[in-house]
Amino acid sequence: MNIELKILDFIQTLHIPILDKIMVWITSLGDAGMIWILLTAIFLIMPKTRRTGSIMLAALLVQTILCNVVLKNLFARTRPYDVNTTIQLLVPKLQDFSFPSGHTSASFTIVSALYFAKDSLWKPTLVLACLIAVSRLYLYVHFPTDVLTGIVFGTIIAFVTVYMSKKIIRKRADFNN
Repeated sequence: MNIELKILDFIQTLHIPILDKIMVWITSLGDAGMIWILLTAIFLIMPKTRRTGSIMLAALLVQTILCNVVLKNLFARTRPYDVNTTIQLLVPKLQDFSFPSGHTSASFTIVSALYFAKDSLWKPTLVLACLIAVSRLYLYVHFPTDVLTGIVFGTIIAFVTVYMSKKIIRKRADFNN
């Protein structure tokens, strides 16, 4: 944890007022997964992208339950600002645990679902997902391993969801033939 705090403390040296405002805004896009829920809803509404939207929805539901309900409570890791209490936070203190990063996990769940579903929107969403992940470090609300685990976890959840949806579609096709 000591090396992680050193990384976070180094990031704190990069603070400037305009970047502070940008990072607070970027991280707010991921609050409660709202940007990803909105994107998923748009995909579900449009007939051409409905299948991908269904995958995104399923992946996001699994990610939310496993990350925010199961893993955070299982590991019960304190937030960095609770370890280093000298940090001046730019966002309100959070009420849940730190590990893994739910913002990052949700972001990479959607990016990966789009990538594995071969939707070209994965590229711009990857940029936003990376910015959200970095904002969590910049704002001192997550340790680096929280964010890295969120990336890996979100990617795995999306991969498994896409894989399972393809199996279900194949079984349905076999059943109907």
